[in-house]
Amino acid sequence: MHLFYQPDIPAGTLHLDDEESRHAVKVMRLKSGDSIQFTDGKGSFYTANITEAHHKKCAFEITSKEDVKPHSTFRHLAIAPTKNLDRTEWFVEKAVELGVDRISFLLGDHSERKVLKLDRIIKKAIGAMKQSGQAFMPQLDELTSVKNFIKEVQADHKFMAYVDFENEALLKDRLVSSASNLVMIGPEGDFSEREVEMALAAGFVKVSLGANRLRTETAGMAAVHLMNLV
Repeated sequence: MHLFYQPDIPAGTLHLDDEESRHAVKVMRLKSGDSIQFTDGKGSFYTANITEAHHKKCAFEITSKEDVKPHSTFRHLAIAPTKNLDRTEWFVEKAVELGVDRISFLLGDHSERKVLKLDRIIKKAIGAMKQSGQAFMPQLDELTSVKNFIKEVQADHKFMAYVDFENEALLKDRLVSSASNLVMIGPEGDFSEREVEMALAAGFVKVSLGANRLRTETAGMAAVHLMNLV
């Protein structure tokens, strides 16, 4: 069954938004009395019956609720968006499908993309959450400088994936279960020496993702996958 999304259920909203209503009524041709399933993106699934099948405001009545436990490991991925935005959007879709709790976007010294609009990326993330049948919508952060991010972020274990083939510390061996893990991925030109020094001084551990040189979005996918395997 198709999964709908209504984040304002906890606040008492009992109808789908414009886009979801249009899909339910115009595309799926659902009618009053039909059963639907949706998530609030905050850890709960709901089953409901449609009470008014309007294409702009599809109202419903909740019949059951199921709460889902969050993942035992908090998975935070910080990544510099690629010059080609399609590659960043692809990464977000796949990362959400795999499972991630927070994605932060970084502006580094070597970043080619200086501006990032979250609206389209959020839609991609919502679509991936619904398609993969998940109850949690990850937090998506606005673009911020590596310097500010390093200063402000909190996590039990902080890692910087850096192209350094002399570094034998593999991320897969350093991640810790039942804790918050943060992995930071740099832009196409990688982190600058200045950024590496700042991160190490702030308690980050420099790690490797393996022997191969990976594209930014591939490195992000590898890190998310490893965090899910912990």
